[in-house]
Amino acid sequence: MGRLGAESAKEVGDEMGISLHQQLSWHLTGNHYPPVPTSMIEPCIQAIEAVREGDSEREIALPKGVSWRGRETAPAYAIVEAHHLETWCYEEDYE
Repeated sequence: MGRLGAESAKEVGDEMGISLHQQLSWHLTGNHYPPVPTSMIEPCIQAIEAVREGDSEREIALPKGVSWRGRETAPAYAIVEAHHLETWCYEEDYE
């Protein structure tokens, strides 16, 4: 679980032409315990994009029923760290 699973999801996904959305779906549901709801895929994609653009403080809206420190948004860096998304943030091509 964690970083190695993320690296595998990205590597295999890239080799097979699997979209970022599908890679994250596998990673969030199969590489976390308990599984992260798939409603977090879009916020994760937005967080990856924000970090790649150098804006790790960007506030990302969270899905209904999900909060971060009692808020309905979370900074991109917090989403990346909590969901082990670094592999997608610092690679040349991630889509």
